[in-house]
Parts: sequence; C-alpha cells; structure tokens
Amino acid sequence: MLKIEGLTKAYGNKKAVDNLSLHIQKGEIYGFIGHNGAGKTTTLKSCAGILRFDAGEIFIDGISIKQDPIACKKRIAYIPDNPDLYEFLSGVKYLNFIADVYGVGKAEREARIAKYAALFELTGDLAQPVNAYSHGMKQKLALIAALIHAPSLMVMDEPFVGLDPIAAHALKGIMHEICASGGAIFFSTHVLEVAEKLCDRIAIIRQGRLVIAGPTDEVRGNSSLENVFLELEGENA
Repeated sequence: MLKIEGLTKAYGNKKAVDNLSLHIQKGEIYGFIGHNGAGKTTTLKSCAGILRFDAGEIFIDGISIKQDPIACKKRIAYIPDNPDLYEFLSGVKYLNFIADVYGVGKAEREARIAKYAALFELTGDLAQPVNAYSHGMKQKLALIAALIHAPSLMVMDEPFVGLDPIAAHALKGIMHEICASGGAIFFSTHVLEVAEKLCDRIAIIRQGRLVIAGPTDEVRGNSSLENVFLELEGENA
C-alpha cells in the first residue's frame, strides 16, 4: 500500500531524511517512532504529497506520488499533528466542503458523517462554528474529514494527542476497520505503549536514518518497546 524507496529530503545543508526505505503492506498498522527532529513529520508530509523531496520515490498502492499526485491523494488521508481548519465554517459545513473536494456523493457523505460524528461524540456540536471548538474537538473534526472519502491509506502525525480516552478508543477501532478492508495505517507517535499494543510493525528513525524496522514482536524482543528505543538512542548518542 505504501512503498518508500531511498527518500531523502534536506533543509539547507541538513538532511532531515536520509535515504529512507520502508514498505507497508495492505492490512498493516505501521508505527513510526523517533525523538523530536528525527525526520518523522518530513517523511509523513512527503508520503501525503504536500512536501517535495530531493531524492527517492514514494508509491501509494503502486502509483508514484511524483508522477500522479492526484491519484495518490484520492487514496490517502493525512492528519497533521496540529490540523488547520476553516474556523469560520460550522463543523458540518467544513465536512461537506471536504466531501465536495473529494467528490463524495450525498448519501455516502451523510452516512459517514453520521457514523463518525457519533463515534467521536461530536454530533451535537456540528452546527457550531469551528472556532468555538476545543483542541480535542478540532482533532475529532479533522479525523472525520479525513475519513469522509473512505481512504485506503491513513497517514497520521501523533493522532492520539489531544483525544480523550473514548475518542482514542474509537480511532483505534477505525484503524483496525480500515486494515480489515484491505487498507493500511502509517502513523507517528511518542506514546510507545500505544505503538506496542496497536502496531503490526514498527520503524525507529534517528537523525533522518532508519535505525530498525520490523514486526513489533521482533523489534521489542524480550524487552519493552520503551527500553529498546532508549537503548538505541543511547547507542547512537
């Protein structure tokens, strides 16, 4: 579903991502771990087609994001760590605007809005302007907007930050639902316990380079993911 080959992106003389390669299969929840500034967000933005990269290639379901970005973006949803929304719109008008962008039909959009708004306990707030929403409510609205076109691949940057326990539980269920239908999830997180329990595979990045990647049980070994991460950070300090 997602194939990253030799991804390299520099800002000035500093390489934010250095020759990174990852393959994410359909049906997988893939966790992306690293300290602040490790290159996670740069990688995710490159996969979402909103950041140009210097070298390498990214394929979404076999389609090059360089050669056909529109076809790729129809298949993916991207959730940044701090979503920017059109705050002058009401929640439901914002969702309908996103549905218009993706060409989602009336019946499909209404069903998905009803389904996900109920899951995230946002139904009663959709008539309110977005600028009246709390940070957590904005995060929920951004998730509903991302799901409205039924993406095959979800790329998310710290998606659990700001979510209450009920919303976090709902998101985990949605992630499993997408994978069960043949999609895939690629997300970054600092919450290692979540990654350990939720992810099929995990990659750890440091200073733009891949340190380790593989099935969660293999990466963790006989220790905890937190211990493995701290040991790897110590070895590379």
